[in-house]
Amino acid sequence: MEERDYYRVYSEYLRNKYGAKSYKLPINLPLTCPNRDGCVGYGGCIFCGEKGTGFENLSNTISVKNQLLENMDYIKRKYKAEKFIAYFQNFSNTYMDLGLFKKYIKEAILEDIVEICISTRPDCISDSYLEFLSSIKKEHNINISIELGLQTVNYHTLKMINRGHTLAEFIDSVLRIKPYDFDVCAHIILDLPWDNMDDTIECAKILSSLSVEQVKLHSLYIVEKTVLERMYKNGEIILLSKEEYIDRAVVFLEHLHPDIVIQRVIGRAPEENTLCVNWHTSWWKIRDEILEKMEEMKTYQGRKCDYLNGKALSKFKK
Repeated sequence: MEERDYYRVYSEYLRNKYGAKSYKLPINLPLTCPNRDGCVGYGGCIFCGEKGTGFENLSNTISVKNQLLENMDYIKRKYKAEKFIAYFQNFSNTYMDLGLFKKYIKEAILEDIVEICISTRPDCISDSYLEFLSSIKKEHNINISIELGLQTVNYHTLKMINRGHTLAEFIDSVLRIKPYDFDVCAHIILDLPWDNMDDTIECAKILSSLSVEQVKLHSLYIVEKTVLERMYKNGEIILLSKEEYIDRAVVFLEHLHPDIVIQRVIGRAPEENTLCVNWHTSWWKIRDEILEKMEEMKTYQGRKCDYLNGKALSKFKK
């Protein structure tokens, strides 16, 4: 089975775009999030640990340039990559003073860096930051992509996981980014226990209608010393099974527009300090099970993407 037969694969997209094997280099900054420091809330998302999500990152005490150079040297040797993406990954990478943001971004402009990717929250996108990034793109002929942590389109669930924003902020951020011709990637947790299959389908539909360029899918995992750990140990939540996650992944892909690039269908997390992650199964095995399910169902990305451009008028179209 080949991934490309079932969905649009990120690695191939990068190779076609940059003409060489391309790899993301994570950057770790000394940051926080607005739902941790009291701006929109306290405590952070219920699933997020003290170190955020960048578990393979270098120390945030190392300069941006040196993080990139160290990672670049390692990835060149191990994976034979030729082009690189400077990936501002951990926490909310636009949640800082604009002057400081400009400084960090400029440090990432190095030889063989063909793209700057910024991971942040929908409520941390504003025109002034986008205008600066647009100037960087034009001046240095470097692409810009922005990854937005949405997780779910169900606003009840967003409140339950303490995101501190609703679906409206996500829609606003995508619409603000679009005129600048930056790629948008949405992060989605497919198996939040408060969501159902209708939410899965609606999520694919909303992302398709907004024409986001990329999607990252991942499962819910439980990190120690989080609110989610307490809820899990107290029996307040029941995690979905691996089979249910696979079913949701397949249905999501079926309803997602075929032009959207899939960065991943399942995420990774460290076993250390984590109670539950990917049902104690390797991420690539779950990916293969998703492919097997799609092969068995003879389905593929976009097969059910028939809801755009006035579906109800389809009987009048020739």
